Amino acid sequence: MQRDRSSVQLPGVPLALGSALLFGAATPLSKLLLASIDPQMLAGLLYLGAGLGLAAVQVARTAIGLSVPEAPPRWHDVPWLIAIVVFGGILGPALLMLGLGRTPASSGSLMLNLESLATMGIAWLVFRENVDRRLLLGALAIVLGAIALSWEGQGPSLDAGAALIAGACLCWGIDNNLTRKLSSADPVVIAMIKGLFAGAGNIAGGLWLGNAFPSAGPAILAAILGFFAIGVSLVLFVLGLRHLGTARTGAYFSLAPFIGALMAVGLGDPFTPKLVIAALLMGLGLWLHLTEQHEHEHVHEAIAHEHKHVHDEHHRHDHAGAADEPHSHWHEHKPLRHKHPHYPDLHHRHSH
Repeated sequence: MQRDRSSVQLPGVPLALGSALLFGAATPLSKLLLASIDPQMLAGLLYLGAGLGLAAVQVARTAIGLSVPEAPPRWHDVPWLIAIVVFGGILGPALLMLGLGRTPASSGSLMLNLESLATMGIAWLVFRENVDRRLLLGALAIVLGAIALSWEGQGPSLDAGAALIAGACLCWGIDNNLTRKLSSADPVVIAMIKGLFAGAGNIAGGLWLGNAFPSAGPAILAAILGFFAIGVSLVLFVLGLRHLGTARTGAYFSLAPFIGALMAVGLGDPFTPKLVIAALLMGLGLWLHLTEQHEHEHVHEAIAHEHKHVHDEHHRHDHAGAADEPHSHWHEHKPLRHKHPHYPDLHHRHSH
C-alpha cells in the first residue's frame, strides 16, 4: 500500500496540534488561578489533576470492558518513566519557579522559548532525527514567532534567574526526547504515571517551602484544568511522537504560546501588533512543515517490538488465528527496502 504525503500527516499532525491547543489554553487560564494559588502549588495541582483524571479514565474503561489495543509499559520502560518524571515533572517546574523569582517577567517569557530549541536540537543532534533546510526554516519561523509574542522591548537579562529558566527548558527538552522512547506504549498510562508522581512531588515541594494548600474551589478548578491542559495534552503529544518523531512534534507544539495569546485576547487582553507578527511567522512555519516532502528509498533493519498496529506495509506477520485490528502484541519485522513518503515514526528512525 503506497502512501501519499497527506496520508502520512494523519493522524500525527492533528494530534500534535491538538496537544498544542490544549497546553496553550493552560497559560491564560492558569493566570486566573494564580490569584488564589501559589505558583509551585498550582504546578502540583495541574499535574496531579492530570494524573488523577487519567487514572479515572483508566478505571472507567476497565470497568465497562472497553478493550484498548495499546501495549502496556514493561519493566524495561521503568528507567525512562523515572527519567521523564524527574526531568519533566519535578526538575523543570522547580527550576522555572526558582528562575522566575530572580528575573523580570519579560526576560522569563523570552527564555521559555528555549524549550522548543532544546527539544529540536537534542532530537537532531543527539538522536539524529532527519532535518532538512525546509524543516529547519519552518522551526525557526515558529520559534521567532514565539519570541516576537513574548517580546517586551528588551532582551533577556543574563543573570542567575535566566540560567535557571534555561536549565528548566533543557530539562523539558530532555523530557520530550526521552518520552519518545515510550511512545509505543499506552499513552494514557504513561501520562497518568507522570502526572501522579510529578503532581505529588510538586505539591510536597510547595508545602516544604511553606506554601498554603488552596481552598477546595480553586484546587478543584486547577485539577480540572490540569486534566485537559496537561493530561490529555500529554496523551496527544505522546501519540504525536509515535507518528512524527520528536523534532516535528516539538515544532508543532511550539504553537502553544500563540494559541494561549489568542485565548488571552478573548479573555480581555488587547490585540497587539506583535500578535500579528507572531501569527505571520508561525503561519509561515506551519506552512513549511505541512508542505514538507520527505521521500526516498530506505531500508528497515530487522527489529522486534510491541505496539498498537494494523497489518499494513510494515506489518506483514502471521497470526495463529483470526485477529481483530488494531491490536497490540510482540512482533518481528523482517528487513525491508522500499520508497514512500514518511516521517521518523516508530518504523522510520533510520540514518540519512
